[in-house]
Amino acid sequence: MLVGRSAADMLQSAIALLVLFGTGLALGWRAEGGVGAFLGAVGLLLLFRFAMLWIGIHLALVAGKPEMVQAVQILVWPVGFLSNAFATPASMPDWLGTVVQWNPMSHTATAVRDLFGGPGGEAGHVWPAIIWPLALLAVFFPLAVRRFARLSR
Repeated sequence: MLVGRSAADMLQSAIALLVLFGTGLALGWRAEGGVGAFLGAVGLLLLFRFAMLWIGIHLALVAGKPEMVQAVQILVWPVGFLSNAFATPASMPDWLGTVVQWNPMSHTATAVRDLFGGPGGEAGHVWPAIIWPLALLAVFFPLAVRRFARLSR
């Protein structure tokens, strides 16, 4: 059940990316890095989404009641806002910039910018953008599966 649900969520995420890219193309955006870089960027986005999906599944299972899932979902918001997806760490206080630089989403956003050939991309972020989601998956996938197995007993 968990794997089927996560596959459906990943399909939905891939379709959402297609719509996003289609809209961007219609508005004049072009990926400058070539086909390989484009596919790499899409892969990084989907890998990060997959890791975040399993974190969300685990948090939802920990919350237990459906009413609590929304309250737990709020915990994921800081990941996006404390990243460099919206602002550069150089424009932040030193302590906040350090937090932003360590955020896994920041590595993914920077690597994707680099692969798309856009401004703000920096070389050297592709490996951390791969390692962080894999590390998160290594922690949260087994936790979610174990929690689900306890619920179904």
